[in-house]
Amino acid sequence: MLGALYRGGGVVLKNSFRTVPRLWGTPGQQRWASSLPMNTVVLFVPQQEAWVIERMGRFHRILEPGLNLLIPVLDRVRYVQSLKEIVIDVPEQSAVSLDNVTLQIDGVLYLRILDPFKASYGVEDPEYAVTQLAQTTMRSELGKLTLDKVFRERESLNSNMVHSINQASDDWGIRCLRYEIKDIQVPPRVKESMQMQVEAERKKRATVLESEGTRESAINIAEGYKQAQILASEGEKAEQINKAAGEAQAILAKAEAKAKAICMLSEALTEQNGSAAASLSVAEQYVSAFSKLAKESNTILLPSNSGDISGMVTQAMTIYNTLAKPVPQVEYIKTKIEEPGEEPPVQSTSAQ
Repeated sequence: MLGALYRGGGVVLKNSFRTVPRLWGTPGQQRWASSLPMNTVVLFVPQQEAWVIERMGRFHRILEPGLNLLIPVLDRVRYVQSLKEIVIDVPEQSAVSLDNVTLQIDGVLYLRILDPFKASYGVEDPEYAVTQLAQTTMRSELGKLTLDKVFRERESLNSNMVHSINQASDDWGIRCLRYEIKDIQVPPRVKESMQMQVEAERKKRATVLESEGTRESAINIAEGYKQAQILASEGEKAEQINKAAGEAQAILAKAEAKAKAICMLSEALTEQNGSAAASLSVAEQYVSAFSKLAKESNTILLPSNSGDISGMVTQAMTIYNTLAKPVPQVEYIKTKIEEPGEEPPVQSTSAQ
């Protein structure tokens, strides 16, 4: 015999031979589950399902998966609960944030039936009840947050939703595993304002980065100029030190060369015909100096006897011979002893 039963917005069809699937829940939120089977004395309960048995209209027991035996007429399968994790799509709803911004938000709810007895007798439609609870809880939680925190603290918002739903659904034998927000829609004007805010923030960051780059560039240029000045001064200092050292060495070399030349000249003068060689050298230097007078200046000073070359050479040789004579040291020391307050007499030479 074919019969029809109506329960929870779904139609249950059954006959004496087999059962067909049915829709469980509200028309907007329905899921597939096994239909209510007939009492055929021997029943096979599928895995992850709980069949609630009533005897003469009163709860009797819950059938376990596998083989089960029932008394005809007295026992009846009243509810079939699925113990699998159930996914419910929470419809889109309006909510007002703490800063008075209207949001359109929807989500997905994941739950599981832990106690088939409470789920069957604690609430008329557990899934519909949980869906409504999720919507009201979401509106309440969004009212505690500003718009910016809604986007930043979605994970915290989901956790608060799960905690609030579990507190209310404990008497229904249902446990909410997690809640995920699918989409958050804001009004167009608010979206434009958010976009402008993001652009302004990016421009601000770009300006700050550009100013920091300019600052770093100026600092690097100043540091480079400072290092260049230091290196240039150190190079100039080293150059002056090297130049002074070179000049000192050159002076020493010249002095040593001049000393050696004087020694060689003195040795040459002590030899035979040394005076004649000295006279020849003086005459050559005189003639050379006299020839350069007219080249270096417009004013020429000539001696009175410029035409007498031999007389001038003789005069130069007389001066040389006078300076070359040794000073008697004994007479000088004796004079210093006899007249300690007087200076030694200075010998004068007269030009001839």
